[in-house]
Amino acid sequence: MNYFELTCKVFIKKNIAFQASFELLSKYISFSMYQEGIGEVHQKEGFKYYVFGGLLPIEKEKVYKQGNLYSFTIRSLDETLIDTLKTTLRQNINNENLLVVEAHKKTISQFFITELYSATPVIVSVGNGKYWTMQESGDIIQLQKQLHENAEKKYQSFFGESLHVKENCIQMIKILNEKPQNIVIHKDGKAIRFFGNKVSLIINEDEVSQKLAFVALACGLSEKNSYGAGFMLGRGMK
Repeated sequence: MNYFELTCKVFIKKNIAFQASFELLSKYISFSMYQEGIGEVHQKEGFKYYVFGGLLPIEKEKVYKQGNLYSFTIRSLDETLIDTLKTTLRQNINNENLLVVEAHKKTISQFFITELYSATPVIVSVGNGKYWTMQESGDIIQLQKQLHENAEKKYQSFFGESLHVKENCIQMIKILNEKPQNIVIHKDGKAIRFFGNKVSLIINEDEVSQKLAFVALACGLSEKNSYGAGFMLGRGMK
């Protein structure tokens, strides 16, 4: 199993607040998909099979500065999607906020993962428009169950095959933030906040757990990955 990754260099055309940056990147990627007729990937219900991380480096003032270059990463299990974006991201020249000036592709083969930790908030819905936080739920077992189930569904949906799951792929979860983190988007003029957490996960060693951890790394852990949520970093042996 492989995933495919684009490391993108971005020129900032006007100052961008950190909190606004995820929505702007999401829209930039979505628009770039439409240029080659693959916009339905972003619009369709269900899994999108891609995720992106935030702009780096993060400025102390939490504002990305006009005229500077930053970088961000897009990952996917879908090589065709990554190959298309490699071209169309750089063709999206009329965006008023930013411009991707370079996009370099890498192929990463499955490796043994001992730990995953989140670079962006991990969003988990718990019903009634609410999200898992220590304040809303605090039920770690529920969080562990939903994270596993989400990764398993993504695997089955993308590869079209079931896994013989014997145990949860996550051995241990640690919540890394004291207060919930959030990603903000706007629809019909209203701000919508997706609340989540920064987490670290110890991954079980069995074959199924390793596949699910790799899928979480490849296309994001849990929900709202096309808005930049659940972008994970992995530790292990390559």
